[in-house]
Amino acid sequence: MDEKKEIATKTCPVCGARLDVNATRCHVCGAVLTPDGQVSTPPAMHKSRIPAITLSLPLALGLLAFFVALGAGMVYLALQKTNRIAAPTQIPTATATLTPTPTVTPLPPTPTDTPRPTPTPFTYIVKQGDNCGKIALAFHTSIQSIILQNNLSSSCTLRVGQRLLIPQPTPTATPTPKATLSPAEATRQACQKTTYTVKANDTLSGIAAAYNVPIDAIRTYNGLVGNTVLAGETLVIPLCMRNAPPGQTPTPTPPPPYPAPSLLIPVNGAVFTLADNTVALQWASVGELRDNEAYKVVVEDLTADRGRKIVDYVTDTKFVVPSSFRPQGTKPHIFQWWVVTVRRVGTDEDGKPIWKEAGAPSEKRVFSWSGAVAPPTPTP
Repeated sequence: MDEKKEIATKTCPVCGARLDVNATRCHVCGAVLTPDGQVSTPPAMHKSRIPAITLSLPLALGLLAFFVALGAGMVYLALQKTNRIAAPTQIPTATATLTPTPTVTPLPPTPTDTPRPTPTPFTYIVKQGDNCGKIALAFHTSIQSIILQNNLSSSCTLRVGQRLLIPQPTPTATPTPKATLSPAEATRQACQKTTYTVKANDTLSGIAAAYNVPIDAIRTYNGLVGNTVLAGETLVIPLCMRNAPPGQTPTPTPPPPYPAPSLLIPVNGAVFTLADNTVALQWASVGELRDNEAYKVVVEDLTADRGRKIVDYVTDTKFVVPSSFRPQGTKPHIFQWWVVTVRRVGTDEDGKPIWKEAGAPSEKRVFSWSGAVAPPTPTP
């Protein structure tokens, strides 16, 4: 391969550009050159030449960034002084919503019958002066339950320091109390009545005479002040207040029967010892009794051979069993008692009142009572 021929060149003494050796003018600065490479006529523009400054690329970029930041800072300060800078609007960040993964719900367990726990009895230490009746009343249970729980005798004899198992009482639903009417309201509701519409030319006296009912009774049942009635007015006529025929005494309409009295104390199965000289019975009132009404109290000795009984009539809601009814001897007796509301309907040949039951009898309760030791017969 032929070697390339080396081309002869020369340098412009003005601008330093590399020229052909035969060039007579510099094509860069325009200087006229002589054959020996000297400048014949230098160009006018090079008479006062500005010195050239040479910068590296990183330095130039750094200076550019500095001047841009400086200009931005000056613009920001100028706008801040004129209050023309708007607060930047916060752009909410989009939150990715996770799609819940469906989970398999297990089937509910099959319900099973859970047996109810039986109440567990607790232990009680007998103290001085205790008896089965007091203990049963304090723990809201019955004497019979204590006897069965501890395998005691029917007399329920205890000793100080003895350990007793007290059964838990079984909860019972409280009966809904029944509304008790006052005597006047009960009589008013039991009265037979009818209605009458007043016609033209009717008078209260004429209406009363037609139904054989006193005018006062019609006024009372209808709330009338005088004897004036108006056509079209509806009156209630109390037929139960009609006058009796001549020679006969009117029979008053009896009120509705009373509810059964609710017994309070003593509790069923209570025990009374030698220290108790009397026994007090008490029950809840069934309402205000009339003058011819009372409570019939029955106390019966179930242990006696032929049976001993007390039947008494009281208007109070308590009755004290007298000490004379207390059994003799040390063996306790079982007594049964109940109460019923009665109404006097007349008198017998001896002048004693005749009573008739005016309501339902109460429940029957029992209690035990230890007999008193008969005093020794004095020796003459």
